[in-house]
Amino acid sequence: MNPRSASILERPIEYLKGVGPQRGALLQSELGIFTCGDLLQHYPYRYIDRTKINRITDISPESQYIQLKGYITDINVIGDKQNKRLVAIFEDQSGAVELVWFRGISYMEKYLQKNVEYLIFGKPNFFRNTVNFPHPEIEALSEQKSPETAARLQAMYPSTEKMKARGLDSKGMAKLLRTLLELLPPHELPEFLPEWLLQGYHLLPRYETYKNLHIPDTEYLIAQAQHRIKFEELFFIQLRILKIKEKHQKTQGFVWGELGAHFNTFFKEHLPFELTDAQKRVIKEIRKDTLNGIQMNRLLQGDVGSGKTVVALMCMLMAADNGFQAALMAPTEILAQQHFNSLSAMLQKMDLRVDILTGSIKGKKRRHLLEELQLGMIDVLVGTHALIEDNVLFKNLGFVVIDEQHRFGVAQRAKLWEKNQLPPHVLVMTATPIPRTLAMTVYGDLDVSVIDELPPGRKAIITAHRFESSRLQVFQFLKEQIAEGRQIYIVYPLIEESETLDLKNLQEGYENIVRVFPMPEYQVSIVHGKMKPAAKDAEMQRFKNGETQIMVATTVIEVGVDVPNASVMLIENAERFGLSQLHQLRGRVGRGAKQSFCILMSDYKLSQEARQRLQTMTETNDGFKIAEVDLKLRGPGDLEGTQQSGIATLRMANLIKDQDILQIAHQAAAEMLALDADLILPQHLPLRQHLTQLRKKQGLQWGKIS
Repeated sequence: MNPRSASILERPIEYLKGVGPQRGALLQSELGIFTCGDLLQHYPYRYIDRTKINRITDISPESQYIQLKGYITDINVIGDKQNKRLVAIFEDQSGAVELVWFRGISYMEKYLQKNVEYLIFGKPNFFRNTVNFPHPEIEALSEQKSPETAARLQAMYPSTEKMKARGLDSKGMAKLLRTLLELLPPHELPEFLPEWLLQGYHLLPRYETYKNLHIPDTEYLIAQAQHRIKFEELFFIQLRILKIKEKHQKTQGFVWGELGAHFNTFFKEHLPFELTDAQKRVIKEIRKDTLNGIQMNRLLQGDVGSGKTVVALMCMLMAADNGFQAALMAPTEILAQQHFNSLSAMLQKMDLRVDILTGSIKGKKRRHLLEELQLGMIDVLVGTHALIEDNVLFKNLGFVVIDEQHRFGVAQRAKLWEKNQLPPHVLVMTATPIPRTLAMTVYGDLDVSVIDELPPGRKAIITAHRFESSRLQVFQFLKEQIAEGRQIYIVYPLIEESETLDLKNLQEGYENIVRVFPMPEYQVSIVHGKMKPAAKDAEMQRFKNGETQIMVATTVIEVGVDVPNASVMLIENAERFGLSQLHQLRGRVGRGAKQSFCILMSDYKLSQEARQRLQTMTETNDGFKIAEVDLKLRGPGDLEGTQQSGIATLRMANLIKDQDILQIAHQAAAEMLALDADLILPQHLPLRQHLTQLRKKQGLQWGKIS
C-alpha cells in the first residue's frame, strides 16, 4: 500500500509536509509519534495569550513564557567554532535583556536590525545576575499578521533538546499540527461516541475537540475540548472495568454452606487476640460472598499491622470446613516464609496441615510435597509464584489469597484460576492503601473491603524529623532504647558509595554504627539485596532471635520482617525515599505493645516536595491520608498496578484534579452497559470498533482478573 494513499491519520509521520525522514525518525524515538494520528494526540501543556505584553522590569525567576515589545540596540557575535554565539541587547522603556542564539547565527545576524521595533516571545533564563532569552521567537512589528488572522492563544507543546535542534520546538510542533488540521477533513476524524451520550453529557464533537485543542479561539473552547478528552479517557477505563466486573458477577463459584469445627474451634479457643470490629466486618462481607454461588473477587486493603493475615486465615478455615484447600501466594520467599511461620504458629493446635512451596524447595522434597498436595493431604499451601507452575496440582482448591498483589502480573494471577474446574474464591490483599478515586479506577472490578483500625494495644508510632546536627542526641536515644531491651532498624538508600549522589551509603554507615555501638556491648546485623539468600536469612534470623540489637539494612526489609521487639526505625537520607516506601518502612516497628519511634534523618537542603513528604510522615500514621498526598505529589502513573488498568495511558486526565469528571465517566459507562452491554446496537458500533483498535494499540488485556 502506498503510504500517501492511506487515511491521513494512519499515514506515517514522515509523509506529513514539513517532517521528512530525519524529523520523522526523531519524532518516533523522542515522543513515540509514528503516524499523523499519533501527532494529533500530542496535546499542548499550556496556552499563551499573545495579546499580553510584559515589561522587562517585571521579569522574575518564577516567570514562564512571556512576550516583550522593544528595540534591539546592539548585536555581537562572540567566540568562535563550537563556542560561537550571537548576542543582541533588547530594550524596552523599563530595562534591557540579552537575546542569545547558538544556532542559525548567520541567518539571525542578517535578519536583526537596530532601532526596529520587535515582538519577542520566550522563556527568560537567569545567568550571573543577568536575564537572557535563549533562541526567542522574534518578529518585527511591521511583519506581524493582521489582528483578524493572528492567533491570540498560542498552544505550547512538550519538546526535547534533540527535537529543538531540528526545529521541532513548541513553535515547530504547532506548525506541524496546523498543517495536519488543514489537511484533515471532518469525515476522516469520525465521531465514535453516540449522539445520546454527546447530548446528555454536553460533550464537544470529536473534530471540534481536536481543532480547539490545537488551534483554539477562546479559553472556553479550550476548556470544553480538554473536558471531552478527559471524559473520553476515563470513560474507556470505566467501561473496561465495569465490563470485567460484570463477567465476574456471572462466573459461577463454590457455595460454602458450612461454618464448622475448624472455624468455630479456632475462633473460640485459639484466636491469639480479639478481632477488631473492622476485621469482623470484613469476615462477614467475605462470608456473604461465599454463599451466593458467584465466584468472589475481593480486594482487602489494610495498613501495615492491621491484621489482614488473620482475616485471610479465618477464610481459609471456612474453606477447610467445606472440604476445600486454600493457597496463599506472596511475591518473595521472605514474605512467603513469614506467612508460613505465622499460619503454622496459629494453627499448631488444629488438625490442619500447612506447607510451603518456593523456588528453593527442590528434588525429592518437592516431588513428595506435590504428590501430597494432589491427594488433598495439604490443607493450606503458602508459596511464591512457584504455586502457578503447571505441575502444581490441587485436589480441590477453593480459596486463593494473593498478598501484595500488585507485584504479580495479570497472566500470573489468572493461572491460579485454572487450578480447579470452578475458579476458586479470590482475596487480593494490599498493605499499600489506595485512595478511593484510584481504587475505583485500578480495582473497580473488585469488591473492596477495608480494615481501618489497628488491633487493641497497639500504640501509634511517634515519628520525628531530625537534621545532621541532632545525630549525637539520636544515637544517645538509640542506646537508651537498647538498654531497655529494645531493637533498632537503621535503613540506608544505597549499598555502595555513589559518585553522583551524596548519600549515606550502607557500608560506610555500618562501619560508623559499629564504631558508635562497639562490641561486645552491642551486636550489629547487616542486610542488603546483593547478599545471597541464605546469608540474608541468617542475619535476619539473628536479629529476630534477639542475638543482635541493631539491623543496618537497605529497603530489603520493607516487607517480610516482623520483629515485635524492634521499637525504632531510623531512616538515613529520608528525603530520598518516596512516601509509600517511608510508610512501609515505618510499618516494620510498632508491632509490639511498647511505644515505637520512627526517626527521619535528612540533609538541610530539601526540595519543597521532599519537605512535604517528611512533614506528612510526622503529622499522620494514616496510610490512606499518606496515599492521597503521595498521589498528589507523584501522579497515578507512578503507582504500582496502574499499567494493567490503562491509567498509565492517560494523556490528559488527572485522577486527583479530575475526580468530578471520573464520577461522570463512571456514571456514563454504567448507563452505556445497562443499555447495550455488548455494544451491538447500530449507534454503538463505532464505539465498539474504536475500543477494539484502542485495545490493540495499548495492549490491554480484558482478562478475567484485572
